[in-house]
Amino acid sequence: MQLQRENYAALGPVAGPYSHSVVHANTLYTSGLSAFGSADQNSSIDLQVRSVFQQLASICAANNTSLAMLVKVTLFVPDMGEIAPLRAALFDIYGEHIPASSLIAVSSLFSDDLKIEVEAIVALDG
Repeated sequence: MQLQRENYAALGPVAGPYSHSVVHANTLYTSGLSAFGSADQNSSIDLQVRSVFQQLASICAANNTSLAMLVKVTLFVPDMGEIAPLRAALFDIYGEHIPASSLIAVSSLFSDDLKIEVEAIVALDG
């Protein structure tokens, strides 16, 4: 079984030993996505999570799928006091297509101004 590893110019250059996404057996897996390097990097968690899901929507579109096909997300958040605005933004983003989800409190992300990092698993048409 083959793996398809992809990087996306719209997400900027990869700065480490990882791929933006990997496809295996009709399933798309993303690396952690954040607002790092975007106009929203120093913004609220609401704006950062929207920036992240715009990136994810771009990855989905490049793979002929959409956010409606999200299977699971893993959310890494350093400040659990930000949960209310995060949840409000996620309900808005997901609409009727709410995926399975894990929320993990972390001591920090790789840049102090980041408020969230998201990994996703997305179903692809077979």
